Formats: sequence, C-alpha cells, structure tokens
Amino acid sequence: MNKELKIQTRELSVFYGDFQALHSVSMEVVVNKVTALIGPSGCGKSTFLKTLNRMNDLIDNVTIQGEVYYNGVNIYKDYDVTELRKRIGMVFQKPNPFPMTVYDNVAYGPRVHGIRKREQLDEIVEKSMKRAVLWEEIKDRLNKPALGLSGGQQQRLCIARVLAVEPDVILMDEPTSALDPISTAKIEDLIDELKKNYTIIIVTHNMQQAARISDSTAFFLNGIMFEMDKTDKLFFKPKNKKTEDYISGRFG
Repeated sequence: MNKELKIQTRELSVFYGDFQALHSVSMEVVVNKVTALIGPSGCGKSTFLKTLNRMNDLIDNVTIQGEVYYNGVNIYKDYDVTELRKRIGMVFQKPNPFPMTVYDNVAYGPRVHGIRKREQLDEIVEKSMKRAVLWEEIKDRLNKPALGLSGGQQQRLCIARVLAVEPDVILMDEPTSALDPISTAKIEDLIDELKKNYTIIIVTHNMQQAARISDSTAFFLNGIMFEMDKTDKLFFKPKNKKTEDYISGRFG
C-alpha cells in the first residue's frame, strides 16, 4: 500500500435504478492535498463524492459497482459504516447546523461516540472551533442557538462539527455556493490551513476556486471522469478537448 494514497477508486460505477450516474471512475487521492472535482451540473461529481463515505447507501434503488479503498481497505466490504463516516467526514452545500446550541452542535459527534465528560467535551469544542477559525468570533455565544449565526459562521460551525470527531478525510460538496464573497474567502483560507492535517476532496462549480485552493483537479462530464491532473496543468494545458472546452467556457 502506497502511504501517499489516501483514497483509491477502481472502475467505480453508480446506478440509480436504470440510470447510470457514474461510469467506471478510477482515481487516486493523495494524502494532505486538496482534490477538486469540477464539471457542469448533473455530471456525477456529488455522486462520486458520496460514494467515498457511503452516503449513497441511504438512497433507495442505488447499485454500486467497482471498488473504493480508504488506507488500502475496501470500504464496501471490510469497513463499519459508522466508523467510516467518522474517519471520512462531510460538509454539505448549504450550512445545516442542528437546531440546538452552538456548543451542542460541535459536541454532538463526540457524544455519539461515547464521550460524556464535560471537561473533555469543552476541550474538543474549543479545539474544533479554533481549527475552524470560529472560536474568537463566537466563544461568548456557545449557549445560543446555532441557527442565529450568519451563513458563513454556520458553515464554519459545520466544519467544526466534522473536525470534532477527529476525521482523516473531509469531503466538501460545494461548501461556499450559498455564501457571500467574504465568507467564501474565509472558508478557502480555512481549507488551505486544514490540508496540513487532513486530506480534502471538494466539489465546486467555481473554476477560479478550484484553481485557487486545489492541488489536483478532476473533470467530470456525463458521469465520466475525462481527466485528472495537477491543477495548474489541467487548467493551462488540458489533455482532453472536452476539458479544454469546459474550462474555456464553451459549454457548462
């Protein structure tokens, strides 16, 4: 097992009923890097992302073929799903804080995994919120409802909630698409900081964002991954005509 490889997919295909959403995607994701998935709406980016922590298992009538390896282990054969989702956390497109206090949002995961001592929870909440660059802004509002925070703060709170269970990989599905430019810049800075300790895979519609924050980029179209390369190479010298057309704005 190559220690640099965090996630590998081999010939990964996904069907929703009779519709094939992904066609034989083989990809390698390197540790402590940001991998961006780009392509037009409905091209399979989010479907691919959700196979990596088995979120697609929750959808009726889904069939998954091929293999997904996390640290060399096949997650569809040899991995407990609860443990997998702890190791591979997910941040969604729209901020989705729970309807409870800021503190309880961040403490939720650790409590589910059996941590009960207040002192320990306090430490986890503070550490996670500091990592999500949120602590200084709202440390005096820990007992206030999380839904009272701004959109950008809510999204960073959701990131803190993922960090609280000590994941290894963070999946992000268009995490800034519902945010204003200032909040977006804060999340991008945060992603750059987080990759020192985490492997990050991000779906984004924003090609400028992919160019700014990712180390590698994969281009998807109609459920097929047409090209994956280092980001600067893919943007400036794409090998595939379809990649070039998408990046230059000829479609999508």
